Amino acid sequence: MKLEPFHIVSADWARDGDREAVRQLRRMVLIDGMGLPAAWEFDDGDPQALHLIARDDTDCPIGAARLTPDQRISRVAVLPTWQRHGVGTALLRQLIERARAFGWNELRLDAPVELIPFYAREGFAESGELFEAAGRMHQPLRRVLEPAASAARAPRAADLLPAEDRPSVEAARRTLLADAQHVLAIHLPKLDSEHYASAEELAELRRIATSGRGARIRILLHDTGAALRDGHRLIALAQRLSSVIQIRRPVEEVDLANRAGWLLNDAGGYLFLPEYDRPQGRAGRHDRAGQMPLAQQFDEVWERSVPATELLALGL
Repeated sequence: MKLEPFHIVSADWARDGDREAVRQLRRMVLIDGMGLPAAWEFDDGDPQALHLIARDDTDCPIGAARLTPDQRISRVAVLPTWQRHGVGTALLRQLIERARAFGWNELRLDAPVELIPFYAREGFAESGELFEAAGRMHQPLRRVLEPAASAARAPRAADLLPAEDRPSVEAARRTLLADAQHVLAIHLPKLDSEHYASAEELAELRRIATSGRGARIRILLHDTGAALRDGHRLIALAQRLSSVIQIRRPVEEVDLANRAGWLLNDAGGYLFLPEYDRPQGRAGRHDRAGQMPLAQQFDEVWERSVPATELLALGL
């Protein structure tokens, strides 16, 4: 006899089936069951989050939860008929292991007060004052994570880069370009004069693209037409070095709705802006643990995007 007649799988938010399964669970458990606002069905954090789904032996979804890049667990939803059967605990433990594998040193969440004992059993402790949200009292909780044997180290203070205004974001971008050796990944909804247009940035991009064997710059760009019309100098560079600088255009609705901008290099550095045109985000210089979720998401979007052949010289 199986002790746990369910299993936990990763969910890809860009897949219609996975996304709808998560949203249906949230509607049934969080909105209809707990009376939370309809906004809890979906928010801007979902495209960047790591999602897990619990499924029963017939493959029906029975629970879901997510892990967001700001090191938080949220949107835990388990069908009432499956509560007290270990589903929530299994979801929570897998999220903790994923966070530990990323090299994160802590996890946070906001728990309804009646669920504090559940999270306390898994090592979460009170961290902050009670507050009201959606008509319910919540308690901020925190768990310190012991590093996994194979996890990347936590970033030192010297690894972190300020990214709270335009000058610091521009400085972080220049630093990350200078640190790169052969590989870059860039995601931008729109390429304009504020991004990768300065002589210094273009010189670094050219250096990386011509750094020799293994050089590769991948760019995900939503609005390719604007970049072409405006004659952005990065497009001209990509046309001359098309075998190294590859540009793809997202086509899935969920990817096109992602307004974030980020830059990843092969030194473990990253710059992440939740809104690409708003200079406020986070950055790290040698922080592979912080970079890992962004790199994973970039690869997923890259695989389902199409080559931006309209940007190549003569459309070839």
